Amino acid sequence: MASADHPTDKPTDNPSIDTTPISPTLERQTSLEKHLQTRPEEQDLKNRHILLDTTAAPALQARAAELERQRITNNLKKGLSKRSGKEELVEKNILPDSTAAPGLQAHQRELQKHMRANSLEKQLQGRPNLEDLVKGGILQKDENPLADS
Repeated sequence: MASADHPTDKPTDNPSIDTTPISPTLERQTSLEKHLQTRPEEQDLKNRHILLDTTAAPALQARAAELERQRITNNLKKGLSKRSGKEELVEKNILPDSTAAPGLQAHQRELQKHMRANSLEKQLQGRPNLEDLVKGGILQKDENPLADS
């Protein structure tokens, strides 16, 4: 096969081929300068955790990050192993002793509060009056438990 017959060896007289130069045009250069002027500072990128804030060599940065992750994992595991169990937290009244779903526990507490109030009200209504206490011999006739002593 002759080199003149190969399509890439022919001169670029084909209208579908882009012949614009690759070198930057003035518009592209000004756009690049504009973006470089608004480029964030190195410290800002470190604060936003985009750049690593380390003095280690780039080849060692991945290993240093892995070691830091392992250290954090080990600290979390140690802290979780020292954590109190659910039974102990219930005994200390930190967690409620409830089998209700967490979304219903507030309603359950409110219901229990109203039930205690109703029970107390019922017990107060059944309380003996002063005359019954005198008849039962619990109080003397001239004794007034409500008077300030």
